[in-house]
Amino acid sequence: MIELFRIGFLSFTLVDLIDIGVVAVLFYAVYRVLKDTVAVQILLGLVLILGISYVTEAANLKSLNWILRAISDVWLIAFIILFQPELRRVLLIITRSRLFRLFIRTNIAETVDEVIDATKELAEKHIGALIVFTRSQNVKMTIDTGIPLQAVVSKELLVSIFNPRSPLHDGAVIIENQLMIAARCVLPLSTTTKIASRNLGTRHRAALGICEQSDAVVLIISEETGGISIAHEGELTIDIPIGQLPLLLAEHLSDHVLQPSN
Repeated sequence: MIELFRIGFLSFTLVDLIDIGVVAVLFYAVYRVLKDTVAVQILLGLVLILGISYVTEAANLKSLNWILRAISDVWLIAFIILFQPELRRVLLIITRSRLFRLFIRTNIAETVDEVIDATKELAEKHIGALIVFTRSQNVKMTIDTGIPLQAVVSKELLVSIFNPRSPLHDGAVIIENQLMIAARCVLPLSTTTKIASRNLGTRHRAALGICEQSDAVVLIISEETGGISIAHEGELTIDIPIGQLPLLLAEHLSDHVLQPSN
């Protein structure tokens, strides 16, 4: 490999620069997530030791390099054990990123099946619900108004959340990448007047509100009538038969961020 430049006894090739760049980006991404926690101090110490270890290896200081590598191994294991919640947070952010989704296609069909089963039960019992499917546009401000969940979508959990006795039943559940990432979210109300004549309530206005500000798809279940509606791109489809719901959801979701796997 051709040497690009040398700093003292350290020589750098193109592969070295790419290697250093990738590692630097990874450490910076982790630092941004952990910067307000105690874990970041441990992480910075680990980076410092690894950096010194690299220098000692290049300088052929074998004894010092062996000691530093032993310390870094123990430090890394301690970091993983002590800061599991922070590391889970990092992994969740990675798996929710668009770059990750280019390689991993999620099975939206399973998620839709669970939502439809829950919708049928909620509608039969006249239990009101708002379920938001995010797509390509960010709705973080709305997510931040709710209670974080990070739970796999299931019929039982959805029915439990919207049970009137549940502390989470008010507001919306937001689904992203097969996960219910938050509940009890407050959606922005629509200012349009076109739904006033339909005698529809706050849930429908809230569903339209988030659709007017993003490309989300919202499923609404009326507490008064048990009717099922979908809000999408500022438009509202009401009184949807449960048999047509799978087709409509697949139509709205299949060509965007959430796609069925092959």
